[in-house]
Amino acid sequence: MPSKTVEDYLRELFLLQQTLAASYVPMNALALAMGVTAGTATVMVQGLAEEGYVEYVKRIGSRLTGSGEREALKVLRRHRLVESFLVKILGLDWSEVHVEAHLLEHVISERVLDKMDALLGHPETDPHDPIPSAAGRIDRTTYLCLAEAQHDKPFRVVRILDQSPDFLRFLESKGISPGEPVVVVDGGGVSGAFIVQPHNLPTVVLGKAAAESILVELVLNPVATPV
Repeated sequence: MPSKTVEDYLRELFLLQQTLAASYVPMNALALAMGVTAGTATVMVQGLAEEGYVEYVKRIGSRLTGSGEREALKVLRRHRLVESFLVKILGLDWSEVHVEAHLLEHVISERVLDKMDALLGHPETDPHDPIPSAAGRIDRTTYLCLAEAQHDKPFRVVRILDQSPDFLRFLESKGISPGEPVVVVDGGGVSGAFIVQPHNLPTVVLGKAAAESILVELVLNPVATPV
């Protein structure tokens, strides 16, 4: 079984490949995600390449191999099922479970994880993201970020890329969380700010970086709100 550090690197590489939609993840991006220097990340990735988990190309970056992706999906599955358990069963706030799940994902057994999965009703998403199946499959749908969403059209929040507790608490306080409907009223001009309308709540002003970290999908058949 891979070490905690190896699992962390594989998970972050998978997430960065999805987020950046790039063939290879630049070393500076991986280093930033891991909170280490580019040199430290490079040494680690070179070791992962020797173990067959990644392909590394000097001055370009790295990407997961088939075996690396399988291991990344295993740890993502553990992390996201634990998040769901902490929110739905233990009642923790969705903005704080990411850190707690990160501590538990490396130590929970498959037997306990299967029990959690059954207790939760085999969910396909956690409070933030899609959950890989036991067979290693995951929803790879490409979503728009809120900054790219067409104005005055109904969208639904599907994922929050920035997992910092303060940011998640802020969004939750404004009614912006996965599964909730939103409309972009205005934005993207010189100021870089976006005016967003959560469902039945006051408008919220978001900066460009914040709007880019919120992934949404168009609601094709919105349900009319009773007058």
